Amino acid sequence: MNVLTVDDDEGNIIFFKNIFKDLKIGVKSRFFSSGDSLMDYLETGEAIIPELIFIKYSISGKNSMDYLEEIKMNPRFSNIVVAMYTDHISENEIEEILVNGANIFMKKPESYEGLKKSLTEIISINWQYHTSRLNKDTFIMKI
Repeated sequence: MNVLTVDDDEGNIIFFKNIFKDLKIGVKSRFFSSGDSLMDYLETGEAIIPELIFIKYSISGKNSMDYLEEIKMNPRFSNIVVAMYTDHISENEIEEILVNGANIFMKKPESYEGLKKSLTEIISINWQYHTSRLNKDTFIMKI
């Protein structure tokens, strides 16, 4: 499974890398420190289109919702599942994230073990969707 992650916090990136490496499902991951670098990568001809993208909600630079919109509006990326995550957020903001096209919202757990549990669940469920060819357009998840 190809997974991209966008986060400007090096500590979070290290956690994600370690968790992906320990999963039983084979994950090829790539990490970006900004949404602009993610979009530059996706728009190149040699980009491997991922099954799943994790985007930190409060990323520096452009609003993460703008990147979500760019991904969802491009037909080439229509099969990508987008997961947004953050530490602190209101219920209204979560609703806005899901309404605007994110398939998954994850409130980032405070502990490493909690993060590992959440990421493992998200990857496992997405792997099931990917291998069974279920309809991703109706797939929404909140952790």
